[in-house]
Amino acid sequence: MEFLRLKHLLLFIGIQVFMLPIAQGQNYKILQEAFSTSYSQEAAGNYSGAIETLKAVYDEDSYELNLRLGWLHYSAGLFTESLAYYGKSIKLMPYAVEARMGYALPASAMGNTEMVKAQFSEILKIDPQNSNANYKMGTLYYGKGDYATAEKYFEKILNLWPFDFDALLMSGWTKLKQGKFREAEVLFNKALLNRPNNSSALEGLGLIK
Repeated sequence: MEFLRLKHLLLFIGIQVFMLPIAQGQNYKILQEAFSTSYSQEAAGNYSGAIETLKAVYDEDSYELNLRLGWLHYSAGLFTESLAYYGKSIKLMPYAVEARMGYALPASAMGNTEMVKAQFSEILKIDPQNSNANYKMGTLYYGKGDYATAEKYFEKILNLWPFDFDALLMSGWTKLKQGKFREAEVLFNKALLNRPNNSSALEGLGLIK
């Protein structure tokens, strides 16, 4: 009798193991179809439809679903809801830069610069050379009038990407604001090599002359 019970148990386990990859494959197929539909709905400007499509297959432990729903709610102007989904993504994968970048979008739209700053600070702990995060931090400090701190972030980008237009331009303005006219002039002229006749770079040069 014990032998028969053991045999049935092993048979049952074997069936479960065999069915597991099939079930996972079916789940992925459903998710792929839902994501595909949501992309089409988003392209048509139907954000509410795209959101509902993904909510129908929602799993709170899915990083991808939370990330996508964060973006869709942000695109629909539902910033509080967007923050919640991006926040779940961050909890699921704390070292994911894209989730923190996403979180900063609704936070910025809500005018909460401290929340934005906190996310980019975390990104730079994870990836100190991240050009996007360095640029955003630079612009935040520039907006506050802390030009010396802003300058450090822009210079970090220029060490990696010496011909990056945005970094050249903003570095030029931070130098100008600090009275470093010679350095600002060089940076504005380099920016004009990248984008000839750029109005902001020309304005900066005009203020020096």
